[in-house]
Amino acid sequence: MKHSSQSSISLTDLHVNFEEINAGLTNADAVDESNRCLYCYDAPCIQACPTGINIPSFIKKIASGNLKGSATAIMDANPVGASCARVCPTEELCEGACVLNHSTKPIMIGNLQRYATDWAIKNEQTLFEAGEKNGRKVGIVGSGPAGLSAARELARLGYEVTIYEAKAKAGGLNQHGIVSFRLPQKVAQWEVEQVEKLGVQIKTNVTVGRDIPVDDLFEHYDSVILAVGMSKVPMLQLGGEDLDGVYDAIEFVEGTKKGDLTTELIGKHVAVIGAGNTAIDAATCSVRLGAENVKILYRRTQKEMTAYEFEYEFAKQDSIEFRWLTAPIRLIDNGHGKVKGIECVKMELGEPGMDGRRRPVPVKGSEFILEADAVIKAIGQTRHLDLIDAFDLAHHRGVIKIDIDTFQTSNPKVYAVGDVIFGDGQGEAMVVSAAQHGKKAAYAIHQQLKKSISETA
Repeated sequence: MKHSSQSSISLTDLHVNFEEINAGLTNADAVDESNRCLYCYDAPCIQACPTGINIPSFIKKIASGNLKGSATAIMDANPVGASCARVCPTEELCEGACVLNHSTKPIMIGNLQRYATDWAIKNEQTLFEAGEKNGRKVGIVGSGPAGLSAARELARLGYEVTIYEAKAKAGGLNQHGIVSFRLPQKVAQWEVEQVEKLGVQIKTNVTVGRDIPVDDLFEHYDSVILAVGMSKVPMLQLGGEDLDGVYDAIEFVEGTKKGDLTTELIGKHVAVIGAGNTAIDAATCSVRLGAENVKILYRRTQKEMTAYEFEYEFAKQDSIEFRWLTAPIRLIDNGHGKVKGIECVKMELGEPGMDGRRRPVPVKGSEFILEADAVIKAIGQTRHLDLIDAFDLAHHRGVIKIDIDTFQTSNPKVYAVGDVIFGDGQGEAMVVSAAQHGKKAAYAIHQQLKKSISETA
């Protein structure tokens, strides 16, 4: 957005800034693109998709005009396929594996997936039906991609499923944590509704361990799935974190998703600490809220940043400045309880640590001060340790230990999926991976409960 007339920016303008940036394919473009597909036998794009979507099949259905069939093929494999069409790193997954990379350019698989699922959303399609009830019950804690995927599959297998969600709206990360101009809430909401139409009950504003005891879940359900995601951004352990103008990136992005837009950043200098996808989201939100200058500070180099490449390119298009090998050491008070700057130090990469990454170390005498009217913390997220301990599950620093084939935890009645099992070299924190975990856990529960039924028969 232009910053030459900051004072004239209104809340209406800000709402417009948060509308989806990608208009999607036109009908003609979608048909032309789908006809480029070679419909490979044993297609490498299928192998590259964590949920195993039959990509040639759904693309061929677009070419033939069968859009409901295309959307069904996508959503059958990936219960959050409409969201993933927008947020998956397709250049690293399906499109990266496309055989046309060697000759022309890969098929725009993500855009075609969006085209088919957008049609289903616009036409209010119900794609699946619940299975015949089998008398068994499963409780799920958390309604993000992993929890929704597990619920969808279990409902289709005939289970009575109840999801407990601490927030007022279901959908987890897709609903609350990914910026609206990339993933509109209506898309995530449609995926939630697809699950609810199968008879899954979603109880919002319910925090397990506080509003409902963990023991009640054990008593009421045959199996329980823990899909609670991550918690808040941790403290920087610097002075001044309680100053006005210091934000938690997760809460900051969620506020924009709720429509709680503010004019406070118009014309201001914003510093975002961290270089993951959430840091990029916070920075690009700041631009859309009218910030004059936005910097991302990262203590390592571009090579080590965890943000997807397409997120990084998007940030650069928004004129966001990256300060590599830069670490904050103190937040500066303006004398009235508000942040006005950050004292930083230059870093250099030293010897590798336990995780194999070279550790950043400060360069002596390199301290300097950056102007900052707002500081957004985006240095990862803490874990729900209290809840994990309430379930009495084996874990390592909040990463729940599971059987990698079944997602069963140290308690055979409890399964864990999504962000609670990502980390320590276990899995990659992608929406599409979480969706696949939910599916696989559902199938594992089904096999386990079928086995227990036969043993007691």
